[in-house]
Amino acid sequence: MLDEAKVRTGAFRKRLQDEGVPLAVITDESSIAYLAGFWGYLGVEFGRPTMLVVRPDADPVVITPLMESEMVSSMTWIPDVRPWEDAGPNHWSAVLAKAIGDAAPLGRAGREIGLEARLIPAIVGAFFAERYPDAAIRDVSPILGAQRMIKSPAEIAVMRQAGEIAAAMM
Repeated sequence: MLDEAKVRTGAFRKRLQDEGVPLAVITDESSIAYLAGFWGYLGVEFGRPTMLVVRPDADPVVITPLMESEMVSSMTWIPDVRPWEDAGPNHWSAVLAKAIGDAAPLGRAGREIGLEARLIPAIVGAFFAERYPDAAIRDVSPILGAQRMIKSPAEIAVMRQAGEIAAAMM
Protein backbone atom coordinates (compact mmCIF):
# COMPACT_ATOMS: atom_id res chain seq x y z
CA MET A 1 0.00 0.00 0.00
CA LEU A 2 2.97 2.36 0.35
CA ASP A 3 3.36 2.46 -3.42
CA GLU A 4 -0.32 3.42 -3.60
CA ALA A 5 0.22 6.23 -1.06
CA LYS A 6 3.20 7.50 -3.05
CA VAL A 7 1.10 7.64 -6.23
CA ARG A 8 -1.67 9.45 -4.34
CA THR A 9 0.80 12.04 -3.05
CA GLY A 10 2.11 12.57 -6.57
CA ALA A 11 -1.43 13.13 -7.82
CA PHE A 12 -2.11 15.54 -4.94
CA ARG A 13 1.07 17.49 -5.71
CA LYS A 14 -0.08 17.77 -9.34
CA ARG A 15 -3.50 19.00 -8.22
CA LEU A 16 -1.87 21.59 -5.95
CA GLN A 17 0.20 22.78 -8.90
CA ASP A 18 -2.85 22.93 -11.18
CA GLU A 19 -4.74 24.94 -8.55
CA GLY A 20 -1.82 27.28 -7.88
CA VAL A 21 -1.38 26.22 -4.25
CA PRO A 22 2.33 26.56 -3.39
CA LEU A 23 2.20 24.75 -0.04
CA ALA A 24 -0.20 22.52 1.89
CA VAL A 25 0.11 21.46 5.51
CA ILE A 26 -2.00 18.38 6.16
CA THR A 27 -2.93 17.62 9.78
CA ASP A 28 -5.91 15.28 9.53
CA GLU A 29 -4.94 11.74 10.53
CA SER A 30 -6.92 10.06 7.75
CA SER A 31 -5.51 12.42 5.11
CA ILE A 32 -1.98 11.75 6.35
CA ALA A 33 -2.65 8.01 6.23
CA TYR A 34 -4.04 8.37 2.69
CA LEU A 35 -0.98 10.27 1.43
CA ALA A 36 1.91 9.08 3.61
CA GLY A 37 0.74 5.54 4.30
CA PHE A 38 0.95 5.42 8.09
CA TRP A 39 -1.56 5.44 10.92
CA GLY A 40 -1.56 4.68 14.60
CA TYR A 41 0.58 7.37 16.22
CA LEU A 42 -0.55 9.45 19.21
CA GLY A 43 -2.35 12.29 17.52
CA VAL A 44 -3.23 15.86 18.19
CA GLU A 45 -5.94 14.84 20.65
CA PHE A 46 -3.01 14.12 22.96
CA GLY A 47 -1.43 17.50 22.14
CA ARG A 48 1.05 15.79 19.81
CA PRO A 49 0.48 16.94 16.22
CA THR A 50 1.84 15.11 13.25
CA MET A 51 1.86 17.10 10.02
CA LEU A 52 2.58 16.47 6.38
CA VAL A 53 4.04 19.36 4.40
CA VAL A 54 3.33 19.00 0.68
CA ARG A 55 4.59 21.26 -2.10
CA PRO A 56 4.01 20.78 -5.81
CA ASP A 57 7.72 21.19 -6.55
CA ALA A 58 9.43 19.40 -3.65
CA ASP A 59 9.38 16.10 -1.80
CA PRO A 60 6.94 15.93 1.12
CA VAL A 61 8.03 16.25 4.74
CA VAL A 62 6.54 14.47 7.75
CA ILE A 63 6.78 16.27 11.10
CA THR A 64 6.06 14.01 14.06
CA PRO A 65 6.88 13.69 17.78
CA LEU A 66 10.33 12.29 18.52
CA MET A 67 8.87 9.33 20.43
CA GLU A 68 6.88 8.26 17.32
CA SER A 69 9.47 9.18 14.69
CA GLU A 70 11.14 5.78 14.43
CA MET A 71 7.79 4.04 14.01
CA VAL A 72 6.64 6.63 11.47
CA SER A 73 9.89 6.32 9.52
CA SER A 74 9.43 2.56 9.24
CA MET A 75 5.78 2.86 8.18
CA THR A 76 5.90 5.61 5.53
CA TRP A 77 7.37 5.84 2.05
CA ILE A 78 8.46 9.44 2.76
CA PRO A 79 12.19 9.58 3.60
CA ASP A 80 12.14 13.08 5.15
CA VAL A 81 10.70 12.51 8.64
CA ARG A 82 11.51 15.35 11.02
CA PRO A 83 11.04 14.68 14.73
CA TRP A 84 10.04 17.36 17.21
CA GLU A 85 10.47 17.60 20.97
CA ASP A 86 8.16 18.89 23.68
CA ALA A 87 10.23 22.00 24.46
CA GLY A 88 13.19 23.99 23.27
CA PRO A 89 14.47 24.73 19.79
CA ASN A 90 13.00 21.52 18.35
CA HIS A 91 9.40 22.19 19.44
CA TRP A 92 6.91 21.24 16.73
CA SER A 93 6.24 24.89 15.89
CA ALA A 94 9.95 25.52 15.19
CA VAL A 95 10.28 22.36 13.10
CA LEU A 96 7.16 23.28 11.11
CA ALA A 97 8.36 26.86 10.59
CA LYS A 98 11.67 25.55 9.29
CA ALA A 99 9.93 23.10 6.95
CA ILE A 100 7.74 25.91 5.61
CA GLY A 101 10.68 28.28 5.40
CA ASP A 102 10.65 32.00 5.97
CA ALA A 103 11.04 32.59 2.27
CA ALA A 104 7.87 30.53 1.91
CA PRO A 105 5.54 30.54 -1.03
CA LEU A 106 4.19 33.80 -2.25
CA GLY A 107 0.73 33.74 -3.73
CA ARG A 108 -1.56 36.44 -5.02
CA ALA A 109 -2.10 38.00 -1.59
CA GLY A 110 1.36 37.39 -0.17
CA ARG A 111 2.00 34.09 1.56
CA GLU A 112 -0.51 31.44 0.69
CA ILE A 113 -0.80 28.29 2.76
CA GLY A 114 -3.11 25.40 2.02
CA LEU A 115 -4.80 23.77 5.01
CA GLU A 116 -7.74 21.45 5.50
CA ALA A 117 -9.61 24.39 6.97
CA ARG A 118 -12.31 22.55 8.91
CA LEU A 119 -9.93 19.86 10.13
CA ILE A 120 -7.01 21.94 11.39
CA PRO A 121 -6.35 21.39 15.11
CA ALA A 122 -6.75 24.53 17.21
CA ILE A 123 -3.11 24.57 18.34
CA VAL A 124 -1.89 24.35 14.75
CA GLY A 125 -4.40 26.96 13.57
CA ALA A 126 -3.20 29.29 16.33
CA PHE A 127 0.39 28.77 15.14
CA PHE A 128 -0.51 29.92 11.63
CA ALA A 129 -2.53 32.88 12.90
CA GLU A 130 0.37 34.03 15.08
CA ARG A 131 3.35 33.18 12.87
CA TYR A 132 1.83 34.05 9.47
CA PRO A 133 -0.91 36.62 10.24
CA ASP A 134 -0.91 38.00 6.69
CA ALA A 135 -1.00 34.61 5.00
CA ALA A 136 -3.88 33.78 2.73
CA ILE A 137 -5.24 30.47 3.99
CA ARG A 138 -6.49 28.28 1.17
CA ASP A 139 -8.78 25.36 1.98
CA VAL A 140 -7.32 22.31 0.23
CA SER A 141 -10.06 19.98 1.51
CA PRO A 142 -12.01 20.18 -1.77
CA ILE A 143 -8.85 19.39 -3.75
CA LEU A 144 -7.98 16.35 -1.65
CA GLY A 145 -11.64 15.35 -1.27
CA ALA A 146 -12.16 15.23 -5.03
CA GLN A 147 -9.11 12.99 -5.33
CA ARG A 148 -10.21 10.68 -2.52
CA MET A 149 -13.66 10.26 -4.05
CA ILE A 150 -12.27 8.17 -6.93
CA LYS A 151 -11.09 4.80 -5.65
CA SER A 152 -8.21 2.84 -7.12
CA PRO A 153 -8.48 -0.91 -7.71
CA ALA A 154 -6.34 -1.48 -4.60
CA GLU A 155 -8.69 0.64 -2.46
CA ILE A 156 -11.73 -1.19 -3.84
CA ALA A 157 -10.10 -4.53 -2.99
CA VAL A 158 -9.50 -3.39 0.60
CA MET A 159 -13.11 -2.19 0.90
CA ARG A 160 -14.39 -5.53 -0.44
CA GLN A 161 -12.24 -7.42 2.04
CA ALA A 162 -13.46 -5.21 4.91
CA GLY A 163 -17.04 -5.85 3.80
CA GLU A 164 -16.47 -9.60 3.74
CA ILE A 165 -14.99 -9.49 7.24
CA ALA A 166 -17.89 -7.39 8.53
CA ALA A 167 -20.44 -9.74 6.92
CA ALA A 168 -18.71 -12.77 8.46
CA MET A 169 -18.76 -11.11 11.88
CA MET A 170 -22.49 -10.44 11.60
